[in-house]
Amino acid sequence: MAPPQPALETQPASETPPAAEPESQLLRFAAVGSVDDGKSTLIGRLLHDTKQLFDDHIEAASSASRRRGAGEMDLSLLTDGLRAEREQGITIDVAYRYAATPQRKFIIADCPGHLQYTRNMATGASNADLAVVVVDASVGVREQTRRHLCIAAVLGVRHVVVAVNKMDLVGWDPSAYQAVVDDLAQLSSRLGVSSLRAVPVSALLGDNVAERSRHCVWYSGPTVLDTLHQAEAGVWSHEEEGSGGARLAVQIATSRSGGARRYGGLLSGGPLAVGDEVVVLASGLRSRIAEIWGLDGPKARALPAESVSVTLADDLDVSRGDLIAAGEGAPQLAREVEAAVCWFGSDPLRAGGRYRVKHTTLLTRAEVVAVDGRIDVSDLRLDTSEQLFDNDIGVARFLTAAPLAADLYRRNRVTGSFIVIDEVTNATVGAAMVGRPHLAG
Repeated sequence: MAPPQPALETQPASETPPAAEPESQLLRFAAVGSVDDGKSTLIGRLLHDTKQLFDDHIEAASSASRRRGAGEMDLSLLTDGLRAEREQGITIDVAYRYAATPQRKFIIADCPGHLQYTRNMATGASNADLAVVVVDASVGVREQTRRHLCIAAVLGVRHVVVAVNKMDLVGWDPSAYQAVVDDLAQLSSRLGVSSLRAVPVSALLGDNVAERSRHCVWYSGPTVLDTLHQAEAGVWSHEEEGSGGARLAVQIATSRSGGARRYGGLLSGGPLAVGDEVVVLASGLRSRIAEIWGLDGPKARALPAESVSVTLADDLDVSRGDLIAAGEGAPQLAREVEAAVCWFGSDPLRAGGRYRVKHTTLLTRAEVVAVDGRIDVSDLRLDTSEQLFDNDIGVARFLTAAPLAADLYRRNRVTGSFIVIDEVTNATVGAAMVGRPHLAG
């Protein structure tokens, strides 16, 4: 008898993905999990079995495999772009790969599993529509797996696919599969994950990755590829709760012949159309959209995740760092901001620390008012702590020199986030998400 599926489900396998908007055909996903659980092998298998690889990619991976004494090509090496990664057999940096099937296109982020590369993992998950969590069925869920899922959830990833890997090592035992599913379903529920679908796989042999397994007779659900075809795409650039409307962070301002000025940037939050009322922040001045220009010329309407430029009906003082927002539901300006923080710095984050923060296109100085706690990833409790160390996740309050037009992160992942920069080294030392993280009891 097939084991029960987890309580949190995506749409059934028979349904096809929504296909109205171009962005709905581009799925961005991050592969996360602990070291040696098989993330890179899974992605390599997916690329190999969907014929996404060029001959030079295969030859490079085969050569690296021979140097390491492997009898056959190591599929994990297909995503490791750095020579040090191929020589050590570990993923260090986020490896991005691009793939396409007749159903849709993919941007794949293969994230490092090692604790010391948590910052790289956070980068890979920051604009993902979903996370593919890979777990070794013979070992079970490890602390680093929990840490990665926690970071992904704090970063706004609400949809999860669990690839229960190395099922061949446990003889395709359904109880080993179900133990992993139960553990991650409980964790996902506490983290506010909206949907979870689990698939028993062997990435090494290709079972249930792109093609259905002949060894797993008790499982009748979709393959990993089928699940990715069904998943909702484009959610990273849309609002998840509430309706604040369009947000255009001004990256560049240019003058056109005749004196009109055009403002370009990335659109998020909601669509923007000619004639829409907007407000410019931080000035608070209002106008309407006179023109919208995309990559292919003028258009009447733009969608989230598009890079566009606009002209306004009124001659306003707008420059890089400003935010053009929908007239209704615009974010409130604030100088003191509470945020969940993934800390990457070698020096701890503590009250009194001075940094620069970059919010969309605005760069300003900031001081840490207080650190309110640190998240214990083992039980998802916010423990009392006055500082955050390297790879910690916690809650802190910042006071900025210039006011931020920031949304709550759960409403808009673009305008609800900022990075923390060391003033001396210019290194990025933290990623911050406005508002407290969801930690259910």
